[in-house]
Amino acid sequence: MKITWLGHAAYRVEIDGAVILIDPFISGSPVYEGTLEEASAGCTHVVLSHGHDDHVGDTADICKSTGAMLVANFELCMWLQGKGVENINPGNHGGTLDCGPFRVTLTDANHSSSTLDGNTPIYLGNPNGLVFEGGGMPTLYHMGDTNMFSDMALIEEFHQPEVGIVPIGDRFTMGARQAAISCKRYFNFKTILPCHFGTFPIIDPDASKFLAEMGDDAGNVKVLDVGGSTEV
Repeated sequence: MKITWLGHAAYRVEIDGAVILIDPFISGSPVYEGTLEEASAGCTHVVLSHGHDDHVGDTADICKSTGAMLVANFELCMWLQGKGVENINPGNHGGTLDCGPFRVTLTDANHSSSTLDGNTPIYLGNPNGLVFEGGGMPTLYHMGDTNMFSDMALIEEFHQPEVGIVPIGDRFTMGARQAAISCKRYFNFKTILPCHFGTFPIIDPDASKFLAEMGDDAGNVKVLDVGGSTEV
């Protein structure tokens, strides 16, 4: 499995039979220097954790240009269907969605989920974490935007994810200490990929505080450059 960080919470995941984009905030990103065409080349699936603009990003354009399957909660799928996305695969908390070469289970995430119509929020369903399984891939858990919560222990017990994509930037998600405690107390990740930092001035600029909080377990953390990849 090849994982490429596109900045913020956006990832490109390549497995046999699928190219998956998670939360593809790309063309509007202040940190991603590539093109949308490069990031979305060959995309077969777009998977969304929640409805904030810095996570939905270029979803509609990608799905319409590639025919990629949209995987998200019911409200997000319906809203994006109204914007011309045809290939949708909706679900909700606890549901496991068959995506062909792999499966996605929608878990809890403690956050919010909306977009704005002027200054009026539009509700886009509850936020999710995302567990990817099957297709010969290591089990991958993208936490979405969240704080720490004790039911993370149940996600570990049920899914036993090997790879964790973990928000660390503070203010809107867990900061370094919460993220480190979550990883060390609740999970047995072989690989930890920190995200949701360095994008905007009001969140943490780098992963240094998270690495310090991880202490002796920092060796499991891979801090990718934006546009950088790792094989797991």
